[in-house]
Amino acid sequence: MVPAVNRARALEELSKSHFDLLVIGAGIVGSRIAYDGSRAGLRVALVDAGDFGHATSSASSKLIHGGLRYLPMGDLALIREAHLERIALMTRVAPHLVRPLRFLLPVYGGGPHRTALIAAGLFVYAALSGFREAEIQVVRPARAHDLIPAVQLRGMRSAALYEDAQTHDSRLVLATVAGAAREGAVVVNYAEVTALEKGLAHVRVGGEALEVSFERAVNAAGPWVDRVRMLEHPGCAPVTRLSKGVHVLMPGVKDWQAALAVPLPRDRVAFAVPWLGMLLLGTTDSEYEGDPGAVSVTDEDVETVLKEAARGLPPELLRREHIRYSFAGLRVLPVGEGDTALARRGHVVHVGSKGVVSVAGGKLTTHRQIARDVLRRLPGKPPELRHDSLPGAGPLPPRPEALEADVWTHLTHLYGSEADRVLVYPGAAERIHPEGPDVWGQVLYAAEQEWALTPDDVTRRRTTLDIRGLTTPTIRERITTLLAGRV
Repeated sequence: MVPAVNRARALEELSKSHFDLLVIGAGIVGSRIAYDGSRAGLRVALVDAGDFGHATSSASSKLIHGGLRYLPMGDLALIREAHLERIALMTRVAPHLVRPLRFLLPVYGGGPHRTALIAAGLFVYAALSGFREAEIQVVRPARAHDLIPAVQLRGMRSAALYEDAQTHDSRLVLATVAGAAREGAVVVNYAEVTALEKGLAHVRVGGEALEVSFERAVNAAGPWVDRVRMLEHPGCAPVTRLSKGVHVLMPGVKDWQAALAVPLPRDRVAFAVPWLGMLLLGTTDSEYEGDPGAVSVTDEDVETVLKEAARGLPPELLRREHIRYSFAGLRVLPVGEGDTALARRGHVVHVGSKGVVSVAGGKLTTHRQIARDVLRRLPGKPPELRHDSLPGAGPLPPRPEALEADVWTHLTHLYGSEADRVLVYPGAAERIHPEGPDVWGQVLYAAEQEWALTPDDVTRRRTTLDIRGLTTPTIRERITTLLAGRV
């Protein structure tokens, strides 16, 4: 087994070593920068003020997609790049975490699109992927009903059928952080950068203050990117704005053979996506100007999600009392005016007065390309974009005979080829909650191998307890006790 995480040793290295590269922010982009930088031979430190992937990178729509909705915006280069990345992630980089998913996009009379326009869009979408899709076509309502029996047929003229992919976003971040650590990066969560000087960062870890020496720094702090920029240059003008997206999780539907994407005004789409045995609904898109750490789900947000989903689904699937979980995340967009839903989804790179490279925005799908773009801004030869596998992407081990099939399917999805490492602890195969597939071995593994420090780290990002609505007070208390004995 990989040696257990040693936080004390990591903090000592953080304060005593000199780093070629300090990465501030360990969402999907920051963790990938740390991974690629380490593979290129740089001495890298990766720090985050919270947990790894605690913000935007664990609050997405869980989609790895080309971006069909970006066609009207003319972002053809972004769509082409996203298609290539989707294929690489799904087949080589993280096939256990990124899996193909068919989408059905119904065309209703009086809706924002017409069948001819959708057909033309599908052709362009397929062409931008090199016609690699297994299935992409316009189908009749009867075929749409076969794929999604619950879909609203009244008023449907036709439907587009195409292929994208989905992921477990927070697990993808953790796999990338683990990859960076195994390549030699020093990774520390709950380590907040409080001041930046040229070549020196002041970092607060709990009640302790550290100084981190570095040659170059990258600010990948997501919604906090402008706040970190102000540490380097107080009073600097913002380069980003924020958009809030809310998702709702409902009980699962077993007879769906595709996800649903219902066109909305403003070139938006309402998603209803089978995910981990549940139904993920979303998302909203509204400008957000508050504290990124205070973003939350309101009753109005939930009402919007359910109302928009009702354009394509029956009311019995969308009752508020059936909601298992809801979450809000923040998209980081280039600064500008106008509707956030119509803003371009490209990333922003800015070099500050003391040489700190700040990056924000872009798509989860293209995070590897964003990381490469950032590393190209640093001195030295930029690393090549390689399709090396992340931890867990290897061949799956055989299922232990005594382990229930649904638990093993769950573990191999989250941990891939390393799933058996979760089961080495006493009592590891015991279910945490009888209605879910998570087991107690995951809690111990999270503490020893995945930097989990708090119950939320476990219940929200390293297991699926929260999103299934299964975190009871008794479970949280036991997790707290287990963490106290391991951390």
